[in-house]
Parts: sequence; C-alpha cells; structure tokens
Amino acid sequence: MSQSKAPGTIEVVRAGPLSTVQDLGRRGARHLGVAQGGALDGLALEVGNRLVGNRPDAAAVEITFGPATFRFTRATRIAITGTEFGATLDGKPVYSWWSLPVDAGQTLVLPAAKRGMRGYLCIAGGIDVLPMLGSRSTDLASRFGGLGGRALRDGDRLPVGVPPAGTGCLAPDAPEFGVKAPAWCAFVRVDEPPRRHRPAHAPWAMPVRVLPGPDYASFSADSQQAFWDEEWLVTANSNRMGYRLAGVELVRERPAELLSHAVLPGTIQVPPNGQPIVLMHDAQTTGGYPKIGSVIRADLWKLAQARLNLPIRFVRTTPDAARAALAAERAYLRQIDVAIDMREEARRRTQSQAA
Repeated sequence: MSQSKAPGTIEVVRAGPLSTVQDLGRRGARHLGVAQGGALDGLALEVGNRLVGNRPDAAAVEITFGPATFRFTRATRIAITGTEFGATLDGKPVYSWWSLPVDAGQTLVLPAAKRGMRGYLCIAGGIDVLPMLGSRSTDLASRFGGLGGRALRDGDRLPVGVPPAGTGCLAPDAPEFGVKAPAWCAFVRVDEPPRRHRPAHAPWAMPVRVLPGPDYASFSADSQQAFWDEEWLVTANSNRMGYRLAGVELVRERPAELLSHAVLPGTIQVPPNGQPIVLMHDAQTTGGYPKIGSVIRADLWKLAQARLNLPIRFVRTTPDAARAALAAERAYLRQIDVAIDMREEARRRTQSQAA
C-alpha cells in the first residue's frame, strides 16, 4: 500500500445528525462581526492532525454524536479523536486516539457515540475545501465555509489535500499506534471543595473552571454563591453557538440596561430568565446580557463533549491557574510530538540495521 500524491476524496455514505468541516477557526475577523467558528473540541482536532502528520490547524470532519459512515478513495492515514464511537473499518474494530492506515475503498462506520458528544475524523492532507477568511471551517449561521456553508449530506464527496511528505511512521503502510486521550491525563483533573447536600446517587457532574466576569458583582450574594455551589444541566437548546444551562435562577441585585460589549467563546451570559448561557465557537461577536463569568480556554473542549442533561459544576479559578492549565495542555501536545518523533527515529534505526 503506497501513499498517493494525487488528491483524493472521502465519500459521505451517511452524514449523521450534524457533521461539518471544521479547522481551528477564523482568527482576526471578529471586527467584521464574523464568529470564530472552528472545532468545538480543538484539543481533539490538534491531536488527530498530529496522528496523521498534518498541521495542527488542518480541516477535518466534526461528527456530532453519530452515527456516520465514510468511504475512502485512496490509501491514506486517518485518526478518530474526541468521543468514543466504537468504530469499525470494513467490519474490524478500530480505536479512537489511534493513527490508522486505510486502504482505498475501505469503509469507516461510526455508530452513535458511547460517551461524549463530538468526534473528529482527521485524514492525511486534511479536508481541502476552499478557505474563506483564512479558514475552512463551516459557519452554519452565516452559511459560508466548509462545503457550501452547510452540514454534510449523504452522498457528499469531500476533497482531500496532498498528504504531507516526510514521516514514514505515518505512511499508510506503517503500523497503527495510539496516544493517551486527554480525559485520562492528570492535567484535566480539577481540585474543588466538596459539594454540600449532594445525594450519593446523583450523576457525575463535569467540573468546568471559570473566571468571574465583569458583571459578577452585580448579582446578588445568593446568586453568586449558587453559581458556584449548584449544578447546571445542559439543555436541548444547546448548540454550536451556545450551551444553554438550566438550574436555579440567577438574579441581579441592581438590574440595569447594559451596552453591548465584545464576547468570546467561553463567556457566560445571563439573560432575563436567569439561566446562564455559555457562548461557544459559533456565537456572535458582541452581547448585551450581563457576563457573570468566563470558562477558561483549557476547559472549553470539555463542554464540547457534554451531552444533553449532563450536570455541569463551575469551579472558581484565577488567571494564573488558567494560564497554568493552558500550559499543561500545550505540554501534553508536545509530548505527543516527541512520541511521534521517537517512533520515526526507531523506524529509521530499524531500517538502517536491516540494510
């Protein structure tokens, strides 16, 4: 099996409920009112691209929950990251967070996700749709980017770029290998105070680290305490623009009209109904609701994997701790780079000894 340098395609046999082309998003266009967009679980995308030899920001297919099915027209290398699907390649089980060789004509089946919410299908060369404003990401609200600005449909064909040259351990005929998923790494663990009055049978709640926002002090003392102490359920109205949460009503002590200000992915706004909204990557660039907090960048990918009705708990943190969390995430990615380099060095050494 040799790696073709000619462009290939991925055939979308079954698109699933929501599959889109995404990279790491549009940077530098917010002053135009254009959302950042991009993969909601950017960490999973970066790992997947490393496992196939791509640049970290190469475009891939973001699959929301599944099921989905894809067929490959050329021998290549793929990686499935993010959620665990229990995927099969021509009927053979394959794993998430693994670098996998694929033959021309093989079919990848992704059943409904076993846990989590979003997975990423990365392929050597990346999805080669036309870049718009510096990104190949699909903006569903504005209907541009990706494949015609829309979600994928059954029968679509996605163009694939020329695979990167170089690393032999990532060639289609090289053995498969895997890396540790972020969820099993120490850097994602969150220290928090014990929860009072929590029933023993209550479902596990996802800890998400948050910085108090510019309007935090305008909320009543009871609401401030409830924001940290209570748990929040992800509702069915959540999407790529924002996660709408349900819980106790948050009340402002001094209600007043606010001017619209810039908002970012992770900003937590509280509309008049008192139920917080965590803005995600496709959210608008400005907002007029009070901003009670902001999810730190290193924890946004966790929310991307939060299923409907999953309880969330906010854990107060500091700017220094937020920077340290992001540094730990970057260190995890560097460890993967080193592991791939070591694997390539071992391959070359074996070839040299055989010669």
